Amino acid sequence: MKVLIITYYWPPAGGSGVQRWLKFVKYLQDFGITPVIYTVENPDYPVTDETLQADIPEGIEVVKQLIWEPYQLVSFFSKNKNVKTSAGFLGTKKGVMSKVATYIRANYFIPDARMFWIKPSVAYLENYLSENKIDTIISTGPPHTTHVIALKLKQQNNIRWIADFRDPWTEIDYFHQLPLTKKSIKKHEKLEQQVLKIADEVLVVGQTMKESYDIFSKNVHVITNGFDGDLSSETNLDNEFTITHIGMLNADRNPLILWQALSELKKKITFKVQLIGKVAIEVKESIKEFDLSESVSFVDYVPHEEVKTYQQKSQVLLLAVNNVPSAKGIITGKIFEYLQAQRPIVAIAPKNGDLAVIIEKAKAGFVVDFNETEKLKEILVDLHTQYKQKNLQINAVGVTQYHRKALTAQLANIIKK
Repeated sequence: MKVLIITYYWPPAGGSGVQRWLKFVKYLQDFGITPVIYTVENPDYPVTDETLQADIPEGIEVVKQLIWEPYQLVSFFSKNKNVKTSAGFLGTKKGVMSKVATYIRANYFIPDARMFWIKPSVAYLENYLSENKIDTIISTGPPHTTHVIALKLKQQNNIRWIADFRDPWTEIDYFHQLPLTKKSIKKHEKLEQQVLKIADEVLVVGQTMKESYDIFSKNVHVITNGFDGDLSSETNLDNEFTITHIGMLNADRNPLILWQALSELKKKITFKVQLIGKVAIEVKESIKEFDLSESVSFVDYVPHEEVKTYQQKSQVLLLAVNNVPSAKGIITGKIFEYLQAQRPIVAIAPKNGDLAVIIEKAKAGFVVDFNETEKLKEILVDLHTQYKQKNLQINAVGVTQYHRKALTAQLANIIKK
């Protein structure tokens, strides 16, 4: 059985967008399924990580096509040619030109700025499908341009199609920040609903997304993200009481109650906060306002394997969910590698959300809501006491269900359905 996977993100892409399908592809052949990758020849990735190339199985066919992106035009006129912006930071840039660019991006590039890849991809893949036997096509978004490519192939070829949503479309955390007109919102909603209704199967990463998409599709399946490799064993922990956050921290994800709690606890406990990944200016300003600059260190993007070392050595792992209307359904992909690291997790997130369910079932840490500053202070003091006593550890349960190979087994069952 052979599947064609349409994805924008593929090594050397770094960050979270590439992980899910890179790991699925790593294990699919173990279940009798041969993957073929269709991706971009000249991508504009916010970050790259050459080390991820090692996870691509030998002999996998990767088909590439050129793409023209409006970001290339912006870069041409920009003073800083190397600045690349992740989607979650689009609504936070200041200045007239940034606002104009964001307005144009939101209303004229639908479903997203990769839309100019649709027509050439459909034409190329029409020919590819006529010459190669493919049993199922799979699109993974965002960018949701991949779903529109698959939608058109489905309509023209009646081939079986699985649409995978790593993030929601119109309910993604930053959607409400975009200066969208009513007409543009309707276009997004129409396309999203078309994809959900016409795809044979829909994959999502969490229960809240499933409940939202069940309205439009009868075949929605939850396959979470996960971790690869073995569970962490005993390692040399940091000597200091380290609190580490991995991943981007945009303005919506700014953990204000953490800064407040740590500011009020400075005379009671000693600590060091490590922020690894892209951090918004609003977050850095908050750290200064709470007089925490000397206690917080910033580490730019590092290779994935190096990130794991930070996780395993840290005394406490921090998760911060975006404080947005869709917060209940947000499951940061990093949670699963946090579980793999076997270190206590402190999450700032809705207590009735999907992330809270995962942490509580695994008995892997604590969840505090966005306004529970006093409770967060109690938790931090308790964790610090255990650290001082050299007894800070957890015994998480049921973690192996999130191993990438176990998740690929679930995917294989859906592909073979």
